[in-house]
Amino acid sequence: MPRVLVCEAQVPFVEGGAESLVRELVAQLRAHGFEADRASVPFKWYPKEEILGHAAAWRLLDLSESGGRPIDLLIATKFPTYFVRHPHKVVWLLHQYRAAYELCGTPYSEFDHTDLDVGLRARLVELDQRMLGECVARYAISATTAARLERYNGLTATPLYHPSRLSARLHAGPYGDYFLSVGRLEIVKRVDLPIRAMVHVPPQFRLLVVGEGTYRDRLEELAVTLGVADRVHFLGTVSDEELLELYAGCRAVLFAPYDEDYGYVTLEAFGACKPVVTGEDSGGVLELVRDRINGFVCAPQPEALADALGQLAASPALAASLGDAGRERARAISWSGVIDKLTESLAGSEVTGTKG
Repeated sequence: MPRVLVCEAQVPFVEGGAESLVRELVAQLRAHGFEADRASVPFKWYPKEEILGHAAAWRLLDLSESGGRPIDLLIATKFPTYFVRHPHKVVWLLHQYRAAYELCGTPYSEFDHTDLDVGLRARLVELDQRMLGECVARYAISATTAARLERYNGLTATPLYHPSRLSARLHAGPYGDYFLSVGRLEIVKRVDLPIRAMVHVPPQFRLLVVGEGTYRDRLEELAVTLGVADRVHFLGTVSDEELLELYAGCRAVLFAPYDEDYGYVTLEAFGACKPVVTGEDSGGVLELVRDRINGFVCAPQPEALADALGQLAASPALAASLGDAGRERARAISWSGVIDKLTESLAGSEVTGTKG
């Protein structure tokens, strides 16, 4: 039975889509007949001088074997896990250190045009190109992530789309009197847009916000300042069971991050037959959402989002029609193809064991 190790870089006490993906990947590898486990190393990105040190920590690791037995395949995920040493390293790229790449020069990056920042950014790009170039195969979680890799590093990767870990349990429900926002409360997720949009939405509709993050206090203050605090409810972290019911009962899901890598929220909304309202600069989300087919693609402005929400508020039938189309899109995505591609290089290696 081939042994496969999945690597993750995790910020202690923080769990989001990346962490869920790694755990689900390990579970799916086991379900497909591999002996699989994960290796996790804490990550700290501040001050910026720490970044290279954390990358070096991964480079010091030789994970070619464990307990006296070889590890046949290593799957790296996001920065800096792909710095690890292994003779048969594959990457399924969630993202690189985005603040040094496409986010540089935007409000979502701490990098500036100082000598230190320019030098550090150049070094990160150079190292990424070398470390990712070592991989025997490169995949990305979306075409958006693959395009960034080619643009900045000149390396190609094949997009592999995967379902949410909740996909088998999502179900449809009534098209209720609330809109739903799900995700980490960080600046790049732009949860302020749905909150600002609520100023222009019919007053009988509420916005339920699921998630935690460093921007929660500021977002709560924003709701008070805009006079919508009585209609914007911050639920924090909820259980899977609660989240499933929240998806099932909403009118639509608002998910308009800036240049998102992929976005489970989109597929989870579709799995519950709910349309998604997103931004025209929301990255990987746009690989799934089609304007007025399974959701709305809007200018990233509160008024534009509010116009879409107003149409959905006025017509449960419209929400249902868009949601049904979204469900069909989600059904086309499965784990089997992902596992087959990530492990296909084992067929040409010296590993002779069989799955199962």
